[in-house]
Amino acid sequence: MMKCSTDKSGCVSRCLKIGAMVAAGIAAVTWVVMQLWNCLLPDLFSGVSPIGYWQALGVLALSRILFGGLRGGCHGHWRERRARWEGMTPEERQQLKGRFGSRWRDCCSSGKTEAASGSADKPSENT
Repeated sequence: MMKCSTDKSGCVSRCLKIGAMVAAGIAAVTWVVMQLWNCLLPDLFSGVSPIGYWQALGVLALSRILFGGLRGGCHGHWRERRARWEGMTPEERQQLKGRFGSRWRDCCSSGKTEAASGSADKPSENT
């Protein structure tokens, strides 16, 4: 039982690291937008004043709503993936599921027994 909780904490720490990287990325992009705004727009347009960090974050959010929509981006990307999935044979689909399953099985499974049984489900290479 103790090993299971250790595996889960590894998954939690991975998720926290990813979350921290996403937050740092958003902070960096916001800072870049603020710097670009303050360097370019007050000089180009007479009525525009410099903005602060939180205003730059608001500009990013507003531009996402107006130009990117409220759904996730890359809609065409998912259409291509769906078409590729539909064009696969059942064996290819199972092989792809096995590859993606093995990425998360070690992190989020309740124990090593599931990982061992999952490898038995994979199709053999010589069939």
